Amino acid sequence: MMRASCNYRGFSRGPNKSMRSYFVAIAFSLISLNAYAGWFGFGGDSWQEEVLLHDGIKLVVERQIERGGRHEIGQKPSYIRQTISFKHPASDRQIVWEDKATPDLGNSNFLPMALDIYQETIYLVAVPMGCAAANKWGRPNPPYVVFKYAGNTWEGIPLKELPSETKAPNLIFSSPDTEIERLGKHFVDAEEIKSITSNYSLPHYRTILREPLPDSQLCPDWASERYRSPKPPLPIN
Repeated sequence: MMRASCNYRGFSRGPNKSMRSYFVAIAFSLISLNAYAGWFGFGGDSWQEEVLLHDGIKLVVERQIERGGRHEIGQKPSYIRQTISFKHPASDRQIVWEDKATPDLGNSNFLPMALDIYQETIYLVAVPMGCAAANKWGRPNPPYVVFKYAGNTWEGIPLKELPSETKAPNLIFSSPDTEIERLGKHFVDAEEIKSITSNYSLPHYRTILREPLPDSQLCPDWASERYRSPKPPLPIN
């Protein structure tokens, strides 16, 4: 943990002066910590979201996002860790979904968009975070990666195995920490989440599609012949 300290003189000049100097020292230390976090790319936030499940049950989840690493001036660092945690409404068991930065991407892989529970089985729908992640995860079409909590682990499953009852996003997934900062709160109810997600510009972000999208709406396939370097010309003899 980073610490900041200041050495102030004059505490022997009377109680009023001493107290003022003491509070100035504390304030300066807190400001310094916040400044260091911004300069060196450290930071994180946590909040709660009220998730509306397909059967009308509401589940409060804890979300946490950490940013870090190099970034352009004026831009925030990338996501390097994010978690969603909650208690299973049937078993009261604590469940945690976690997504960490991987070396091939340099940031987290996903943006979670929907959480649902069907016959006590937990499902999570996520969107790959950018085209590099989409290509890494096999260019899914529709562009979702689906997880099921089985036993003690999360495992990836095909979209066709996601229950049809799961139809719409119920998590904030477009820059969620920035959205929370804009809202100025640390608890967002289900109605407000619905209002936010219903205003997303792309149809496959406003609802969970089951039919493939046209290739023009997907990320480029960087492994295709179109994006490969051309062969060098034949040598001149």
